[in-house]
Amino acid sequence: MTELEFAAFLVSRVCHDLVGPLGAVVNGLEVLEDERDATMRADALKIVTSSASQALARLQFLRIAFGAAGSAGAELDLGEVGRLISGLLSGGKVTLHWEAPHANWPKDWAKLVMNAAVIAADCLPRGGTLRIETSQDPAVYGFKIVAVGQNARVVEGIEKALRGEASEPSYDARGVQPFLTYKLAKGLNAGLTMTAREGQVELVAG
Repeated sequence: MTELEFAAFLVSRVCHDLVGPLGAVVNGLEVLEDERDATMRADALKIVTSSASQALARLQFLRIAFGAAGSAGAELDLGEVGRLISGLLSGGKVTLHWEAPHANWPKDWAKLVMNAAVIAADCLPRGGTLRIETSQDPAVYGFKIVAVGQNARVVEGIEKALRGEASEPSYDARGVQPFLTYKLAKGLNAGLTMTAREGQVELVAG
């Protein structure tokens, strides 16, 4: 995959994640413009408000998880990382349990746990619980993510992508995110592993 293809796939992934809530905002505004019934207008306003909040949460998350997230050597507060992950999952079927000390992590380690959380959440098609535990020692970087739920599973090709073994034709706007996660883990020598068993998927790094 060339750098240009990688960038194009990543932009497509961002657009894919935003088009749903932004489309709902537009639809809600159209109802507000045409509808005169007070109850219908109130319902449309709720949709606009919740969808706009969801779009903003996704933008804030993606800006850091996929973007530059500050200058080289920047650190990110783990509390803020947890807030961003929680915002991404808000309103969905996955409940987050975030366990992390008050600490700042290097930018790429923060990006790694955020991207690993996306992969773990994608393993819960019917919803469930996402428990993320980071190292309690601020000087040691590592985490464990446990996704538990009905029909918890690893989508075909994701595990290979995390090991850097996926073939190029398998990459697309959705598959490029696990590839990004692999590149982050490799650059950090994080030893990221994924283990799947009935009703549970676990990702560990560090």
